Amino acid sequence: MTRIVLFVATMLAAGPALAYLGPGAGLGMLGSLVAVIGAVLLAIFGLLILPVRMIMKKRRQQAMKASPPTAES
Repeated sequence: MTRIVLFVATMLAAGPALAYLGPGAGLGMLGSLVAVIGAVLLAIFGLLILPVRMIMKKRRQQAMKASPPTAES
C-alpha cells in the first residue's frame, strides 16, 4: 500500500517534460516499434507452427512407408 501511495505522489509531483519529438525521430521510433511488434508476432507464430509442421512431416513419412511406390514408367 505504501508503494502505491509513493508512486501516486511521485506522479502527481512530476512536472511537464517540455520535450519535443520531431517528425524524423518520431517516424524512426514508430518504425522501430512496428519492427519489434512484428518480430515478436513472428516469433510467436513460429513457435506455434513448429509442432504442427513436425506432426505433418511425421504423418507424411508414415504415409510414404505404408504405401509402396508405384511403377508408372
